[in-house]
Amino acid sequence: MGGAILAGLLKAGFAAENISVSTRTEISALKHRDELGVKAFALETSATANAQAVAGADVVLIGVKPAYVTEVLREVADSLLPNALIISVAAGITNSAMEAAVPSTVAVIRSMPNTPAIVGRAVTGIARGARANDANLQTAIDLFETVGKVMVLDESKIDALSSISGSGPAYVFYLIEQLAAAAKHHGFTDEESALMVNETFLGAAELLVASGKSPETLRKQVTSPNGTTERAIARMAEAKLDLMFVEATEAAVKRAKELAAGA
Repeated sequence: MGGAILAGLLKAGFAAENISVSTRTEISALKHRDELGVKAFALETSATANAQAVAGADVVLIGVKPAYVTEVLREVADSLLPNALIISVAAGITNSAMEAAVPSTVAVIRSMPNTPAIVGRAVTGIARGARANDANLQTAIDLFETVGKVMVLDESKIDALSSISGSGPAYVFYLIEQLAAAAKHHGFTDEESALMVNETFLGAAELLVASGKSPETLRKQVTSPNGTTERAIARMAEAKLDLMFVEATEAAVKRAKELAAGA
């Protein structure tokens, strides 16, 4: 996710020389420096790479796996500016847990973007911690608006948002994958299947946005009475796809809470 946000920020015109990152390997750090123009420090060659990356930074984006968030914050705590703003993109880790790991003058905001940040079409939910003021919140909004849309939420909704928009691209890719498999079942080649399915999803999404109509309305417009589409939709209804999506997102929320508990 950190890579997606970095790519999106650079594509949006954010100055590379104002960005510092830390990576696990020197090869990765070298790639960031040479290809992206950002300052990069590798843990492989310097045990203080994380501290070097945050030194002097007004805004620090934490993009590590949830299990390592508080550990990294404690590691860099002494290197943070007194008025620094911490923004995390990790599922499950609460603002209060992060606040406990950094100095009391440091503000924390929890966020959950998604990978379409790479193409400037992210949906990001953000929730501020107890120490974050309006200026901090606006900084987070401005940052994530460079890569898409932003929703400011109560923190109690962040895990649920993660299960919808955070994980959502994977659900869409999975549906595309399955419909393409169905196309190949009917005798189409890989290339033909990809063309039909990819362009159908893209076209349907663009039609939804351009029309201003609800998905239900557009679906009904395509579904002629006693026609082929109606028969296909009926079969999907028999499979209880509506219940499956509820259960799937509930499973994602449950896992987010497990991550917060260190499971």
